[in-house]
Amino acid sequence: MHKKLKARRAVAKPHIKKDDMVVVLSGEDKGKKGRVLSVEAEKGLAYVEGVNFIKRHTRPNRNVGKGGIVEKEGPVAISNLGLLTPDGKKLTRAKIVTQGEEKNRVCAKTNEPLGRK
Repeated sequence: MHKKLKARRAVAKPHIKKDDMVVVLSGEDKGKKGRVLSVEAEKGLAYVEGVNFIKRHTRPNRNVGKGGIVEKEGPVAISNLGLLTPDGKKLTRAKIVTQGEEKNRVCAKTNEPLGRK
C-alpha cells in the first residue's frame, strides 16, 4: 500500500530558497543539515541534499543507465526546515536589505548574504 500524503498548503513566500543551508527541525531526519536542491512553494515542499531518501524502481534509460532500484532525495515540508547562518552553525532568519534598487537576502544575525551569489 502507498503512504497517504496529507494535503499541504501553498506557501506564498517561502523563507528558504534554492542553495540555502538548512537543518531539519522535526521528523525522522531531525538534526540533519543539507543544501536545498529545489523548492515547490505551491505544495509547501523542499528537496534537501542527503535528507529523506526514497527508493524508486526505474527502467533502463540513457540518464540512469542500467536501471534498477535508485535512491534519491524525497520532499520535506518547508515548515520542518530551519535556515542556517552562512557558517552553518546557528539557526537564523532571513531579512531583506535594499541598497538603491537592489534587494538582497541577508542573515538576520550576521548580516552576511544568503544563498546564491
